[in-house]
Amino acid sequence: MSSSTPSHSPAFLSRRNLLRAGGGLGLAAVGLGLGTGAASAAVPASSRFDLTEPSYDLFRGKTLHDSTVQQGFVFDNVNRRLFVVQRRDGSSETAGDLCVTQLDFDGNQVGYMHLAGFGHGVSIGAQAVGTSTYLWTETDTSGSGYGTRLARFRFTSGTTLTNTSSALTKYTPVAGATSYTCATDPVNNRLIVRYLLDGDRYISVHSLSAAAAGDFGNPLARFVMPTLDTASSVFQGYTAYGQYLYVLTGTSYEANGNIVDSEVTAIDLNTGKVAQGPVLTKAGSTLTFREPEGLAIYQTAAGEVRLFLGFASGEAGDRRSNLFYKNALV
Repeated sequence: MSSSTPSHSPAFLSRRNLLRAGGGLGLAAVGLGLGTGAASAAVPASSRFDLTEPSYDLFRGKTLHDSTVQQGFVFDNVNRRLFVVQRRDGSSETAGDLCVTQLDFDGNQVGYMHLAGFGHGVSIGAQAVGTSTYLWTETDTSGSGYGTRLARFRFTSGTTLTNTSSALTKYTPVAGATSYTCATDPVNNRLIVRYLLDGDRYISVHSLSAAAAGDFGNPLARFVMPTLDTASSVFQGYTAYGQYLYVLTGTSYEANGNIVDSEVTAIDLNTGKVAQGPVLTKAGSTLTFREPEGLAIYQTAAGEVRLFLGFASGEAGDRRSNLFYKNALV
């Protein structure tokens, strides 16, 4: 169903890997090494977004600080902030240099931060600490351009942070794992970690406060990503709300000959099995270029929980950010 556009008054203020089976404290934090056995699944039951219901516009066609395609995005649900991450202008695909743009909920630029040698930016997390926002990202990019550890740091507009900065707290959640990314469930204060270990892609779920303290030894859930029957194998983002993980896949129009293959899948965190989908999304179907890029959760001041879907649009050298959301729970 095509996206529609309800009013978003101030009340609102309230990749790429094949899907397969298989402030800064200045201190390095290392998680407890987990074996390959599945951890006990103990995520409390919750409602799930109905992915067949309509999507609605937040904004379309907004510029970011740099002109490249957006990758991931995240909300600070406490301080009502939005951050979008992209590859830095002029940087190679493998350098891991990122730009984080802070936007208001009308899509206007509020600030930016540059990150040097961090990773690809397919997904990021946010954690409110008083009036500050601490971002969670991958860091210490490998030759492939993806991060080999996680990092947490305070967003400070107008600054550049290198991956060797003392402003970072770094984490190695699982011994021997690599290609880390993360997302946050801001409603339930959880960190979701995606990583590669022994050839398999894993998901693990952690208390956000425990993770910030470097404790990854007691995940609420841990499983190998299931094989998804999606039209495209291009992984474009993930997030979680309560008991369910949501995964976005698909390619741009230019890459697939105008065949719409942008799909969202819901996975039960307690079983590691698909709960719904893949479901084709036509949010922003009239966009030019239209590449799916990122998922995130936000809860309004009135208590409505929203699953946000991100899309890049526009011409090369003038890419734009577009955000849509679903709000029907079952």
